[in-house]
Amino acid sequence: MPGIDKLPIEETLEDSPQTRSLLGVFEEDVEAISSYSHQLFQAMQRIYDAQNELSAATHLTSKLLKEYEKQRFPLGGDDEVMSSTLQQFAKVIDELSSCHAVLSTQLADAMMFPITQFKERDLKEILTLKEVFQIASTDHDVAINRYSRLSKRRDNEKVKNEVMEDVYTSRKKQHQTMMHYFGTINTLQYKKKIALLEPLLGYMQAQISFFKLGSENLSQQWEEFLSNIGTSVQNVRREMDTEVDVMQQTIQDLEEASDLLYMPDPDPAKIPINRNLTRKAGYLNMRNKTSLVSSSWDRLYFFTQGGNLMSQARGDVAGGLVMDIDNCSVMAVDCEDRRYCFQITAFDGKKVVILQAESRKDCEEWIATINNVSKRIYLSENPEETAARVNQSALDAVTPSPSFQQRHESLRPASHGRHKASRTSSASSVGSESPAVSALSLDSLVAPDTPIQFDIISPVSEEYAGQAKSSGQAGRTNPFGESGDTPKGESEDSILHQLYIVRFLGSMEVKSTESPDVIYETMRQILASRAIHNIFRMTESHLLVTCDCLKLIDPQTQVTRLRFPLPSVVLCATHQENKRLFGFMLQTAGGQRDGRPVSVCYVFESNNEGEKICDSVGLAKQIAFHSEMEQRASQKQKELEKAKEKQQEELSKQKQIEKDLEEQSRLIAASSRPNPASGDGQFVVLSNSQSEDSDAGEDGRKKGESEA
Repeated sequence: MPGIDKLPIEETLEDSPQTRSLLGVFEEDVEAISSYSHQLFQAMQRIYDAQNELSAATHLTSKLLKEYEKQRFPLGGDDEVMSSTLQQFAKVIDELSSCHAVLSTQLADAMMFPITQFKERDLKEILTLKEVFQIASTDHDVAINRYSRLSKRRDNEKVKNEVMEDVYTSRKKQHQTMMHYFGTINTLQYKKKIALLEPLLGYMQAQISFFKLGSENLSQQWEEFLSNIGTSVQNVRREMDTEVDVMQQTIQDLEEASDLLYMPDPDPAKIPINRNLTRKAGYLNMRNKTSLVSSSWDRLYFFTQGGNLMSQARGDVAGGLVMDIDNCSVMAVDCEDRRYCFQITAFDGKKVVILQAESRKDCEEWIATINNVSKRIYLSENPEETAARVNQSALDAVTPSPSFQQRHESLRPASHGRHKASRTSSASSVGSESPAVSALSLDSLVAPDTPIQFDIISPVSEEYAGQAKSSGQAGRTNPFGESGDTPKGESEDSILHQLYIVRFLGSMEVKSTESPDVIYETMRQILASRAIHNIFRMTESHLLVTCDCLKLIDPQTQVTRLRFPLPSVVLCATHQENKRLFGFMLQTAGGQRDGRPVSVCYVFESNNEGEKICDSVGLAKQIAFHSEMEQRASQKQKELEKAKEKQQEELSKQKQIEKDLEEQSRLIAASSRPNPASGDGQFVVLSNSQSEDSDAGEDGRKKGESEA
């Protein structure tokens, strides 16, 4: 006989919707078998109860056997051997029903007993195990929901241990019950054939025994057929016994191997985290907002399918699309009072999904898998090997290349000829780098031992905290969104206002601001460090580009997190391959280190192309430059007008002085004439004041002549 359809016992622990759907098909098959066997039992019962109705009862049995191939069994419906065998039985029974009667004792032993045992023992056992499994599944769901609502506070360790023990017990009970339930259903696939064939075989043997002689041709014709059927039944029984032993051993092995998996949060040291996955499936809790301030969590089965994230609830035939995760961003987040949460943001930033994993291992594997899918690694021939190679490249990205190491060795104290030779050899070893990068050493790009900041912190270093305001470096704003060094109304008077959604990747100090390769090197080191240290969280902000400055604004509170004066932004560039990555360098005016200004490179990821943001920054600098030139021209014009007015005032003063001098000269000339004698022969005597005025007039005249 052909192979038997079986339920996969190995997938009972995962308990996926596909396994539940397959179980539903088998349960429908059990119901169909139960219904059919009940009808067959009633038919045989009629044979046993009424010998007078033997002909009608055998005819009904024959009819039912003929209808076997028309039954819609979900499993085994295309068993041609079974159908043909039953058709042969139906033909024989139909021929014998008109002239044979069955003895009650022989029918009770050979026909009624096997079908009764199958109906009362095997089918009822299936129903009992089904009820036990449903109870265990419900208890497990309740325990998982209680575990998911655990608080992150440390003062609930006792409750946490009780809940975890409850999850362990319920999951183990569900797993064991499900495995035994699956094993019993698989065994039923053999028993249903035996239960159908054995009563018929007993019936035929009773008929032959009862009619001792019978037709010799008939006996010779059907004895061989019945012997073959008996052999087939014995073969099926032996195959069933072998399969039962294999299933019992499989159940025992799975129980031993799955003991660690019963715990909801296993130890990563015992079960390592796999970061090279491009496909993953499992249960997650998804947050659904029910109102502005409240939300609910639904437990669904999630799985990746190509570049899509799918979800499926129990009872659903197929999964539904949650979101497209190509070019998406994923990061771990702190969400309300739940642990192991992560957030997926679509490539256009319009859709955000927050999910909760069952354990830290599961959370990190989901984040790594979605990151791999976002990079479209699943399209390669060997996705897992490609993912492993990409992750290993990220780990090796922060290791200096041999060319850089040779450059460092060449900088050691040595002769001029050796120094020159070392520089030549190191330059020749750079084959894959760009010419601009090959001309620079590692120290000339990034300061050695420079820490990388993965969160928004201002100022960049505590050493330059006091110089942040005076040097034009970004400064932290107060809680009311107002910065102490921001001129009032500077953004309101700006011509350009461009707003972009960005996520901060990191910043670090650099030693050169002359080439975009410095930004590329900074991007490489920040991304590699994030990959090595498993830092996936990014702070999302709104980047406001104006003619005065660049601002990072909190999208929820509208508080200004950082402010970058536009004159301090010396260079802006996008990544050469990933156009969503961009960075700019900020050069301080007051801070000095080794005789050079302190420069910091900031790296961001945007929802749009980074070139648009860089173009906006360039446009803002052009507008600011033209505005500054206009201000300088206006200021120069004002200075010229002021100088002209001053010159006019000096000319007016000079004219007034000349007028005064002429008046004084006239008075002096009048006072220097001889005094005429009076009529009575006396002289006119000048008073003291008149004498002083005359002296003053003389002095003024001399002074005026000297100045003239």
